[in-house]
Order: sequence, then structure tokens, then C-alpha cells
Amino acid sequence: MAGAEQSQAHGKRPVATPAATLVTALEAIGTGAYVVDEQGRIVAVNTRTEQFLDRPAAALVGHDAHDLLHRDAHGHPLPRTRCRMRQPFHAGRTAQGEEEYFALGGGGVVSVSWLITPFDLDGPERSTLVVFHPCHLEEGDETPKPEATLLPELERLALLAATTTQLTSTLDVEEALRRLVKLVVPRLADWAIIDLITERDEVWRDVVVEAAGDALVRHEELQGPMPPVPQESPMPLSRALRGVASTLAGPKTYQGPPDSGIAVEQRRLFDATGIHSAAIAPIRSTRSVLGALTLGRAKQEGDFAAVDLPLIEDIARRAGLALDNARLYQRQRKVAETMQNHLLPQMPRVPGLQMTVRYLPAPDASQVGGDWYDAFSLSDGATALAIGDVVGHDLEAAAGMAQVRNMLRAYAWALQEPPSRIVERLDEAVMHITDVAMATMILARVEEADEGRWKLTWSNAGHPPPLLISHDGLADYLTDGHGILLGTGSSKPRTDAVTLLPPGSTLLFYTDGLIEEPGRTLDEGLDRLGRHAASLAHRTLASFTDQLLRRVRPRANDDDVALLALRTPGPG
Repeated sequence: MAGAEQSQAHGKRPVATPAATLVTALEAIGTGAYVVDEQGRIVAVNTRTEQFLDRPAAALVGHDAHDLLHRDAHGHPLPRTRCRMRQPFHAGRTAQGEEEYFALGGGGVVSVSWLITPFDLDGPERSTLVVFHPCHLEEGDETPKPEATLLPELERLALLAATTTQLTSTLDVEEALRRLVKLVVPRLADWAIIDLITERDEVWRDVVVEAAGDALVRHEELQGPMPPVPQESPMPLSRALRGVASTLAGPKTYQGPPDSGIAVEQRRLFDATGIHSAAIAPIRSTRSVLGALTLGRAKQEGDFAAVDLPLIEDIARRAGLALDNARLYQRQRKVAETMQNHLLPQMPRVPGLQMTVRYLPAPDASQVGGDWYDAFSLSDGATALAIGDVVGHDLEAAAGMAQVRNMLRAYAWALQEPPSRIVERLDEAVMHITDVAMATMILARVEEADEGRWKLTWSNAGHPPPLLISHDGLADYLTDGHGILLGTGSSKPRTDAVTLLPPGSTLLFYTDGLIEEPGRTLDEGLDRLGRHAASLAHRTLASFTDQLLRRVRPRANDDDVALLALRTPGPG
């Protein structure tokens, strides 16, 4: 029979050792019999079951009965939506049938007739008794017909396929929830409620949405924090949030004295929405329970039935896998963003100069990459400026970036040498004492020259050239001092370039994520950057960088972007 999803697919989970009295009771039954807990795991079997299925008790107890036993006539695993025991199991009612196929321990299947009924064990958990006997259908016998379901089979399969495709194509939790609601409302219900369990085991009612004509209306007044999950409550939502089982519910379900704070909130929900019938299914991943999906009918006619639960469970299970992936991705993003923020430095204050920086992570990567910038004072009073890009978009790239930046700081501070010589030393170190495969960078030093002007000296290791924009909006790329990128093993000497920065001019260092776009050449990207930078020359430095990112960064680019902008004092 069909039990809840397990933390280890098709794996055995520990269950309490069945009491001798339970086994004795099963032995008194003159045919195969076993008991499952409320999650569908086998807790006890009798000797006839071992004989009929050619399996010892140890190979049965602790396993999900559906996963272990249920097959189609050809011996293939039976989808849960086609299991005729599943509906009475979830409804807690007695039912019987024929021509169900159980897998044999030695291979093959056996056709059985069966009866399923609630079974009272000591303790708060509900149990179910399954009695079965091998049978052979006589010629002319009819297979029992299944009850009517929410959707025709082809439409059901199309909905499940759409659920998988749409939910797994996003790694944003909020977007996944929005897509989930749109898939089921109003197709299956006119209300959708999603309760999620946070990483701190707190329950939060994230979504309460109603179908109002062609629109989906979000009811924020019904959303928000929820009371904790009670561990022994038999109420439907409490059971779903424990990952126990899917259940039907209605207004009368929560009219009695509440057994928990969640029951109070559920009564409030039913009163506020007018829902007359609801189906509640756990949202699970392979590792844990993530929450619960509730579909409710208020204006739609008809009540949900037990036969509807398998479809809703399938939808919730697919949602659980997608949400788990999205959460893992966002957790990685948070760790990476924290790491990036600690690695990227604050700008020094240099009298007479304005400086600002911007960093934008890759939109579809893990919010961390190899792009970096730096600015720091040198031992001789000048200011060092650097920008670079280590290959990669992961934590390894960020770690490599930190190595390069820290070594650069040490060399630049200790050695009063021109930028080209410091870059040569850094290149040698990158080859021998880091895991960085390749990297580009510009190292520059800026210092005050005569008559209040500022001198820039730089060396470029395979990086896009700096852009100098005059106060009057003339843009010029500084292409001198260019050499090969780091990590190639080339021994070719590097060169320096020197220029005086005009009064009121803006100097821009940037990474390739600002100018590279699929389907376009690098020259086109450089031209676009130059034109927009020139048009923004009159803006404040902060506005200049913000607008430049908004206008120039290609939408189709999946790379991160770092900017370092400097402005000299204006004329007079």
C-alpha cells in the first residue's frame, strides 16, 4: 500500500520492534496479514505473509509497503496514483479488492485479493491492517473500476509534467511558489495555501491565494507566522507538517476545542475564506518535511474526495523537490555573498580624489565569482588601484581571488617598484603557490603631481583597458602598458604606461562582465561603454557608476561585474 515518501527512497527506515502480542494476533489470521504505521511502513507480519511473498520478516519490517511490494501485472513498480489501496488508507476506511500484484522475494509477482482496514494499536499513531491471499482471476472476471478522479488521465499527466518542468526551471523560492499556485488554481481549487517550515523549524504561512475571475488575489492578512507544529496532534495540517499523510478537511474539522495554536489558525482560515472542502498534502524533499500544500474550495462546487489525494500528493512531492533545490541554491548564494562581502575591501580616503566601487554578482550563478577590485595606500604615500578577474564563478574562484589580492597587497607595500615589476612577481607566485589557473588584472598607482594634477602609472595583464572620460565628455581607452594575462608561464617582460589625469576627469576600471554579450563582439561592447560613459560625465560619481551599470550591462550576460571609478578635482 502507499505510504509517505521516505528520507531514503526505497530504503529501510527504523521502526519500533513489533510487540509479541501483535505478531500473535496476526498469526491467528488464516491468511497473509501485515500491519503498517501511518507512514505506510510495515511494522509486523505473520508467517503466512512470509510464505506467500517468499520473504522473511526481516526483509519486510521497516520498509514502505508500496515501494517494496506493489507492482503492475508485468512486475514494474506501480505508480502511487494507480494504487487502489491508497485511497482507503488515507481515508481511514475499510475496503477490499482483487487483482493487485505483489512482488515476490525470488522474483516475479503474485496476484492477490486484499482487504484493508484501520487497526488500533496502543499509542497516538494510526495503524492499518492489510489482509491478503494469492488468487487467480477466472476467465470473464472483471477488474474493479477505479473511482472518478479530479482530472482525466491524460490531463493529469500533463499537469504533473508541467509541474515538474515549471518548478524545476527556477531556483528562486518565491517564483517557484508563484508558479505552483498558478498551476493548481483555479484548475483544481479556488484557494491555495502554502505553509513552509523554515530552517529554524518555524512555520510560516507564505501563500494564501484566491482565484477571483481570471485574477489570482493574494490575501496578505491571512499570511505570516504560525504556531509551532504539535508532535501528537491528529488534526490534518499538523499531520501534514509532520510529513505523516495527506488528509481531507472541512469547516467542521476545526470546530471543536483546538488542540494547538495551528488548529486556531486553521479555524480562522476556514472562517475567513469560506472554504467548504480542503485537501492537505505534505511538501517533502528527500531529506525533510518542507511544509504543506492546502487546496480549498469555497465557490467551486463539489468536495474533495480521498480519490483526489494521490494527484495532490504528486504535485506536492514535485514542489518539495523543487523548493529544496531552490533553498539549497539560495543558502549557497548567502554563504557566497557573505564571503564576497568580506573579501571585497572598503575604499581608502585620498584627499583630493573621489572614489567609488560597485560589484554585481552573476545573475544565474552562485552570487560569487572571481571578479575583484582593490585600493590601498602604499608605503611611499601613493595610492594603489587594482582590478582583476580570476577564472570561475564559484567559491573556488573567490578563494583564488583572495589569494591573488592578498599577495598583490604584500608585494606592492613591501617593494617600491613600478606596477609592471610587481605584476611580474605576482605572476611567478600565481604559477607556483596558488591553485589559480588564469587571471587578468590591472595594477595602477596614482599620485599627486605638480600644480595639483594627478599622475597615473599602470600595467595591464590581459584585462580590458581602463576608460578615461574628460570633464567635457571625451572618452579614451588607455591601451598602453598591455601585456599577457597571469598564469600562462610566459617570461616576456611587462611594461608600464604613464599619463596625467585631466582636472575633473573620471577614470574607470571594470571587468569584462560589463562589456561582453553573447552574439556581439568585444569592440561593440567597448563602444557601447564609451558612449554611455561620455554621456554621464556630468553626473556625480555615485550616479555615474549606477547609471552606467544599468545602461551598459548586457541583460543576457551571466557574468559578475566589478567597477572602480575615480574622479580628480575639477578645473579651478
